[in-house]
Amino acid sequence: MIVAVTGIILILFVIGHLLGNLQIFIGPDWINDYSQHLRDLGPLLWLIRGFLVVTVVLHIYFTILLAIENRRARPEPYIDRRYVKATFASRHMVMSGLIVLAFIIYHLAHFTVRVTDRRFGLLKADPLGHYDVYSMMVYGFQNYYVSGFYVLGLFLLALHLSHGSSSFFQSLGLNDKKLTPRLALTGRILAWLLFVGYTSIPVAILLGLIKPAQQL
Repeated sequence: MIVAVTGIILILFVIGHLLGNLQIFIGPDWINDYSQHLRDLGPLLWLIRGFLVVTVVLHIYFTILLAIENRRARPEPYIDRRYVKATFASRHMVMSGLIVLAFIIYHLAHFTVRVTDRRFGLLKADPLGHYDVYSMMVYGFQNYYVSGFYVLGLFLLALHLSHGSSSFFQSLGLNDKKLTPRLALTGRILAWLLFVGYTSIPVAILLGLIKPAQQL
């Protein structure tokens, strides 16, 4: 139940975060203003961040705990293991989750704390006096290694969500013979739509479709 509830909370955050990030396609004013509105929340923003951190920790802890309990339930491995319904994503939830965690930590260090790229500190405020998040994202994703790691992290996140988003509802008892396959399909579609949405940003930047608002 805890894994399911925390998973749903994190999925909702991922969707909301994507909607905010996609504003980069509208222009600098939109995403810079959006970022400023978040900073204007002040202590509330840190409260939300703290809540998300606790949610992530609980989700990881209980996911690993479930994996350990499942392994203890069958200490002897199968002699002839054949998977009937278990997908690659469902069999490697813990591994993909831990790699995604490493990606999240780097992503926060990159764009939130801004300690991985010295150029971010050279950016001047936009005409409205807001920090130029637009140019920061462009300069950040112009690095092929950063964009490559970003796409890899999102690919693993999509794998994780493709199984997790449907199993969460099953854990909450919202499944039957007709509903279960529909939830599984919906989960997979949602996961890969998120992947396309997030990766469209670094791809557009690398293709030169989005350029920085100021030159360094």
